[in-house]
Amino acid sequence: VQLVESGGGLVQAGGSLRLSCAASGRTFSGYAVGWFRQAPGKDREFVAAITWTGDAWSYGESVKGRSTVSRDNTKNTTYLRIGSLKPEDTAVYYCAADDSGTSYTPKTFKADYWGQGTQVTVSS
Repeated sequence: VQLVESGGGLVQAGGSLRLSCAASGRTFSGYAVGWFRQAPGKDREFVAAITWTGDAWSYGESVKGRSTVSRDNTKNTTYLRIGSLKPEDTAVYYCAADDSGTSYTPKTFKADYWGQGTQVTVSS
């Protein structure tokens, strides 16, 4: 499975953006998808994840309440929308796929594939 993120860029604080994660290669069927981010000098952080069927999801504490993760399996694409952006949201955002399909929490999600990342920069 190859994963390609898009939708990053420069955004003003208070704004919103929607990231996309497009899958290709082997069928996307059965994979849970997670979003992670890493800011310079910081550890990688769990942002969100959604099951293969889209019936369960979770969010990291830093984005909870202002983010939505969703997927369209007909397009092999997963989305992450973050609103009320803050400068501390600045990071490289990565999507990942977990072939278990049902893992969606920070503790259970185990990435088998990673995308190359997309930069999000939030200006104050």
